[in-house]
Amino acid sequence: MNKKNFVVVGAGKGLGNAVARLFGKNGFRVILISRNLVRLNGYKAEFEAAGIETHVFAADCEKPETLTAAFGELQDTFGAVDVLAYNAAVLEGGAATEFDNKNFLRHYQVDVASALHCVKLVIPKQAEQKSGAILLTGGILGDYPASQYTGISVGKAALKALGKTLHEELKDKGIYVGLVTVCDVIAPGTKHSPDLIAEKFLELYRQQDTYEIAY
Repeated sequence: MNKKNFVVVGAGKGLGNAVARLFGKNGFRVILISRNLVRLNGYKAEFEAAGIETHVFAADCEKPETLTAAFGELQDTFGAVDVLAYNAAVLEGGAATEFDNKNFLRHYQVDVASALHCVKLVIPKQAEQKSGAILLTGGILGDYPASQYTGISVGKAALKALGKTLHEELKDKGIYVGLVTVCDVIAPGTKHSPDLIAEKFLELYRQQDTYEIAY
């Protein structure tokens, strides 16, 4: 039996890898995407030591063309992306008036526009098989914006709206879109540890009965 493919965009030591690890332990082939290939290869070694089939592709969410290349190669090699998790974001502070146009658009590109770009890269094959899931990492700042974190506040609000519209648009094609809203600072050893939040992503994927889980 062929494994299903789980892809996380925004792999990293925190939530991205925790979600990928949990899906890997539940039988998925794991594909990690982020900018730094050296770090990706380190994550790959860690996952494989835990018995998880893992592959890595370097791409930069500021540069959509690199995502196009990565998804083209991975889908040519492994087939349809059964689950896409978009976890990339620019986690920098700043008040609204401190942004110049270029930097504000950089936040929007990474936090929102590249999420849509990745979705559009995977939905053709998901639609062909009438099955697939897209999971987005939301944040409480999208609901309760903070003046000193304007970039991520706007990004998470826009991502939530984007995901909801995709949820409605794609459900008749057999494609599920859901959002996990993280309601506090992610920190190991707390209620909001990466491993505990990862369980909500798996819950959302398995149940598919609501658009959003707030944790």
